[in-house]
Amino acid sequence: MRIKGFVVAMMAVFAMSTAATPASTNNLSMVTGAATSQPIGHYDFCQIHRNECGPNRNTSPAEMSDAKWGMVRSVNATVNNSITPMTDKEIYGKDEVWAYPTTAGDCEDFALLKRRILVQRGISPANLLLTVVRKPDGEGHAVLTLRTTNGDFVLDNLASSVKPWFDTPYSFIKRQSSANAGRWVTIENGRDVLVGALR
Repeated sequence: MRIKGFVVAMMAVFAMSTAATPASTNNLSMVTGAATSQPIGHYDFCQIHRNECGPNRNTSPAEMSDAKWGMVRSVNATVNNSITPMTDKEIYGKDEVWAYPTTAGDCEDFALLKRRILVQRGISPANLLLTVVRKPDGEGHAVLTLRTTNGDFVLDNLASSVKPWFDTPYSFIKRQSSANAGRWVTIENGRDVLVGALR
């Protein structure tokens, strides 16, 4: 009986200690997996802009200062406010065209323009990744992911602020590889996490 009581007591102590310890999480950053298909629109884009779709040299996440964050927020807001949202069908008469917008564009066009401006302003292409997501209604959508030492953040034409990826309402499907802008990888923790479900 004494041994049984000791075991029960030890189990209770173990249960209390594990309950008090928060579960570890890697949600600050997306976990990428295997190579996957490149969106056809991005493939066509790469045939025109080959210099933007090759290997990246430095793949370490960006270290962000207050000044860099200010620049990122400014670029996100400026592009969102200067481009009129329109579908590819309305602009080009085709279903899927990825291009730099001048006056109008759809979601991936917004992301491409933000990426180009931020690369020009010194952020490594390895940390500015086009990303395919699914909206809560099931519709596909594209955003730009910014990889930083503090986690992954999303620049979205449907949101005025730059948010941590887990603070958006999306399911994350795939994104550009940080090692090679012409290749795409799956996002392993993007489907099973109820992203934004508790907000």
